[in-house]
Amino acid sequence: MTRQRAPRLPIEIGILAYPEAQLAAVLGLTDIFRVANQISAEQGATPLCEIRVSHWELQNNRVKRAFASQRSTGGKISALIIPPSFAELSTVRTSKTVSRWIKARRSDGTVLCSVCAGAFLLADTGLLAGRTITTHWQHAAKFLGRFPTTMLDTDRILIDDGDVISAGGGMAWIDLGLHLIGKMLSPTVMLATARFFLVDPAGRQQSFYADFSPSLQHGDPQVLKLQHWLHERYSSNITIRAMAELSNLGERTLLRRFHKATGWNPSEYLQLWRINKAKEYLEFSTRNVEEIGLAVGYQDMSAFRNVFKKIVGLAPGEYRNRFGLV
Repeated sequence: MTRQRAPRLPIEIGILAYPEAQLAAVLGLTDIFRVANQISAEQGATPLCEIRVSHWELQNNRVKRAFASQRSTGGKISALIIPPSFAELSTVRTSKTVSRWIKARRSDGTVLCSVCAGAFLLADTGLLAGRTITTHWQHAAKFLGRFPTTMLDTDRILIDDGDVISAGGGMAWIDLGLHLIGKMLSPTVMLATARFFLVDPAGRQQSFYADFSPSLQHGDPQVLKLQHWLHERYSSNITIRAMAELSNLGERTLLRRFHKATGWNPSEYLQLWRINKAKEYLEFSTRNVEEIGLAVGYQDMSAFRNVFKKIVGLAPGEYRNRFGLV
């Protein structure tokens, strides 16, 4: 007697297809879950599970299922993804109807997920107050300006806080998709899916990719003068006293005004600028690590390597191997 195969257990992942949503993310996530289902079936997963993908849209003042990869049985959504957007951030907002619908999903036990600017829509619901999430590192200032009670960690590409999962960059929907596959199907299926798409599933950080882009339009001319000077003299031995003399400010006044204008104290700023220049050398030159450390102002190579890894998340040699273009 032939043993019948047990029916596959559905796990529904919803994607909020709002008007400004990045279509590459909406469709890419749909595809990555489809491939994971195929791999799971081929591996004979036990219990036999599959991910059903649904797209949700606001229609006639109601949020409705606009697409489902398999026929729905009316069950609850296991996870809801709010994808990224390339729209102007001031326009990325959640309507009252969508906000109520997202809150209702949370009450159902749905895991709420955001990618990049999708964090703005999720935060609009008020559900992220007091939580730590990530978004694109370039959005950090605007996000905190709108949602000061939410804590950001933009060094990390993905943060799983149990009932809330956030992913950072515009392409971090790949990281989120693989993470959900690992949680809802299996780590084996996740790794096989990553190999299928030629994606490195190893843990990454946004700090690998973030450039130091300090504000120069803060309105403090003395601080701006000092910034220009630091950008030119970063390889020199620079002290707080020298910076105070150049700006014609007392040291305590300098520290206060510099931090107010830039968000960093002068020493932190100089360190970030030096490491940013070191990244450029590692990407575009053939100089060795010691030569680069000296060129950006470090006499102690151990200190250079430690600071570089602390800020970037990779050792200088690892960074060159990953991002070097020469």
